[in-house]
Amino acid sequence: MDIINLVFVFVLAIFLGVELINKVPSTLHTPLMSGSNAISGITLVGALALVQIGDENQMASILGAVAVGFATINVIGGYMVTDRMLAMFKKKEGGDGK
Repeated sequence: MDIINLVFVFVLAIFLGVELINKVPSTLHTPLMSGSNAISGITLVGALALVQIGDENQMASILGAVAVGFATINVIGGYMVTDRMLAMFKKKEGGDGK
């Protein structure tokens, strides 16, 4: 595939993603966030495999290490956001209005 086809697919994926996210009701955002975190976990496993394979190729090791870093940040941040969203649905303690 040449670069024009790759750019076309990338732009199409952006538009499709925006349309899908805008159509999701707010009650489903938390389960979808958890699903996204699971996918990021799979990405993390793939990045770790790339680091292991990278023994023969230094560039693969560097890219694998960068991918491990970004995937780890994504997973941790995603679970932190999910935890915050779930905390909004918990009932507050105490009946004095505070």
